[in-house]
Amino acid sequence: MTDRVPASGTVHWVGAGLSTGSGLAALCATAGRVLLWHRTADRAAEALARRGLTGRAEPRALAPDVLAAALEPGDVVVSMLPAARHAGLLAACVRAGAHFACSSYAAPDLLAHTDAARAAGLTVLTEAGLDPGVDHLFAHSLIGRARARIGAHTPASYRLTSYCGGIPAVPDGFRYRFSWAPLGVLNALRSPARYLQDGTETRAGRPWEATRPLVLAGERFEAYPNRDSVPFITRYDLPAAWTPHTFVRGTLRPDGWREAWEPVFAELTEGDDERIAALARKLAAAYPATKADRDRVVLSVRLEVDAGRGRVWTGAYLLDLTGGTEESAMARCVSRPLALGVRHILDGSLPAGLHRAAETPQRADRWLAELVDDGLEFTLTLGQ
Repeated sequence: MTDRVPASGTVHWVGAGLSTGSGLAALCATAGRVLLWHRTADRAAEALARRGLTGRAEPRALAPDVLAAALEPGDVVVSMLPAARHAGLLAACVRAGAHFACSSYAAPDLLAHTDAARAAGLTVLTEAGLDPGVDHLFAHSLIGRARARIGAHTPASYRLTSYCGGIPAVPDGFRYRFSWAPLGVLNALRSPARYLQDGTETRAGRPWEATRPLVLAGERFEAYPNRDSVPFITRYDLPAAWTPHTFVRGTLRPDGWREAWEPVFAELTEGDDERIAALARKLAAAYPATKADRDRVVLSVRLEVDAGRGRVWTGAYLLDLTGGTEESAMARCVSRPLALGVRHILDGSLPAGLHRAAETPQRADRWLAELVDDGLEFTLTLGQ
């Protein structure tokens, strides 16, 4: 077995878009050297200045061949680029002997390089942002607590729901503000969802049609399933003796969202790619984010395990954060967990191979405690 390549202490943070927040500052305080790669060196320098990091990180102009040439064995590359570009960066890391981290899902094109990375002694950290990321930590933590109370071999049924949304702090009539590319938001809604409801595998070709009310801390929201939830039953290592009644991972929106978006849904149903792209441009112009806007992130993960005869265990995590003038809620919630994962690459506690955030209850609880120390607040509620 190949030994893990020791971390050099140098971090290459690639991209300075909307999700680059105070996690970058946290790494500047702990890593030996940080380089920020952006479209141009001037743009990178401006991004550092906005975050008060001038002189603490080195601005660089992003060009794939220049970045690849700058990599040394043991460096860590943090990709904040669109998911389609992760695989190319990871391939460059494998060639250079550098570790890799991102907040996105481990897509097939990226997974194609993970065996080579593991064989080379490299750590590949994925799904280490907000959703995916903190949602995984919440789920693993709750499952570990329930397992300890109910017992892994005790027959039981369970309901696990995980909903996350980046929403306006003060919703307008549209009930939304775009925190990422409108076309990406629309295409996500065009993707079918698969989940478990009432013990039955359920598919929603149009996820918004499965929207349901959700009340959190007395506030009413709307939630709908997103992507394919079913594989996470295995990834979350739920006991085989427990039968899923409900298992849904999805998206949260303000109350009234579905009604406000009816014209959008009509176009998603009838339009082709060209019309959807035109709609995205129209929505971007009609509902631009302004400096006065404040975003809000809400993440709710809840688990209920019923072992019969009155033996019911419940637990729920809730993260509810509003952005400020210096940092959006989304940037904070994505970049802080990712920076924490990078720190674990730097300290050698993440072994070679593929990781999706922290994948055991024990490590999840450790990460959550560290995120609290980093200033990311959330609540845990236990009991019926």
